[in-house]
Amino acid sequence: MSGWNALSAELDLWSETGSTATFWWRDDDAVEATPELDVLLRCAGSIPVALAVIPARADRGLAERIRDEGSVVVFQHGSSHTDHSAGGNNEYPATRSPRDVSDELVHGRAALSELFGDQALPVFAPPWHGFDESFLPLLPRNGLSGISRKGPRASAFAAPGLRQTNAHVSPIRWSTPPGFADDDAYLVQLVDHLRGRRKGHYDPDEPTGLLTHHLVQNAQSYAFIARLVELVGDHPSAAWLSARKFFALPAPRE
Repeated sequence: MSGWNALSAELDLWSETGSTATFWWRDDDAVEATPELDVLLRCAGSIPVALAVIPARADRGLAERIRDEGSVVVFQHGSSHTDHSAGGNNEYPATRSPRDVSDELVHGRAALSELFGDQALPVFAPPWHGFDESFLPLLPRNGLSGISRKGPRASAFAAPGLRQTNAHVSPIRWSTPPGFADDDAYLVQLVDHLRGRRKGHYDPDEPTGLLTHHLVQNAQSYAFIARLVELVGDHPSAAWLSARKFFALPAPRE
């Protein structure tokens, strides 16, 4: 059975149980309005997208570009997307000072709120998914009520007052330049998470998350994403959700 047939069959099993297979979409590393961002937004259409924005590098042009995109919300993507670990690829290793981390959280939240207003949700998406567990209590203390990393969550709350919803499938190969493996490599991951939710091996209430990086996604990956968007949109027991819903956040004021 091909990966696409396996995904369709899994969604049919959700239908047989009277349940809806929920999905969501996060895109990382946004800093400015670019042609690559336009491609992402065209592909998404009306599907809600959570744009993880790097606070220290975000500009007003990005805010202006997405201001009228009602389905787009903004997450706080670290501070400057700087590696602070000896091993590489972690902005928040345990060796960092809690005071420095707190300062970055506060300043980043303020910067995004100033730029994006109600579109900026109090949700933190750490670069490279790295965030030492000892720092988790700092998030709610500094105005952030949610966190999003990668992989099936162990609980709906990562710490008291801190909801978590993760991404699970990232259709990209981190080669030089970044590329794409093949459809089945990513469909296996999608089906695994959906099946695990349905059977109770994973949290059944965590929506299955698609993670993209618009600056480096290629045409092959977008062909995959477009087919996934169509399949989920057409299936009676599948739906895309907004991050506002599962992070229990109110809609923007009119």
